[in-house]
Amino acid sequence: MEGQQPSDGELLRAVEDGDSRAFELLYRRYEPWLVARFQYRCPDPGVVDDVVQETFLAVWRGTARYREEQGADAARWLWRIGSRRLVDIQRGHGARQRLTRALGRFRHQEQPSAEDEVLHGIPHGELAHALEKLPAELKAVLQATVVDGLTTAEAARVLRIPAGTVKTRAMRARQRLRKELA
Repeated sequence: MEGQQPSDGELLRAVEDGDSRAFELLYRRYEPWLVARFQYRCPDPGVVDDVVQETFLAVWRGTARYREEQGADAARWLWRIGSRRLVDIQRGHGARQRLTRALGRFRHQEQPSAEDEVLHGIPHGELAHALEKLPAELKAVLQATVVDGLTTAEAARVLRIPAGTVKTRAMRARQRLRKELA
């Protein structure tokens, strides 16, 4: 493979034989293209990265086999592998959301959460007083990200607001708390 660039077929045959250099060349050739294509189908860069990585893992592990004689080009073949992975992830994500909503319906609204009980145990502290002064939307973001430990993306889904809004509200809440506690 010295000198001129190897063809996709040559790279894929070498990858099947365990050639890590061929795999690296294939990855460098198609990773940016796959990322760009998947970004049009999925707004979450983390999911896009996972899909691209899983696509190339399938190639490296040999769980996806390229059939050059079938006339498929490598780009189309990689796209099919990645598209299936993306659909699988999106289906799994949808199932998790449905499960979370279903479990949320079973929670009794009048029963306080464990976090609420702990926060109630600190009735007159400076932090409790500062938290009480925060607007409800800022408290909700702190609850989701700090107490519940959700990521920004998860908090955005739960609160049904954009991720950027979660970040802005968290920043504003921290600023107000610093001001109150100073």
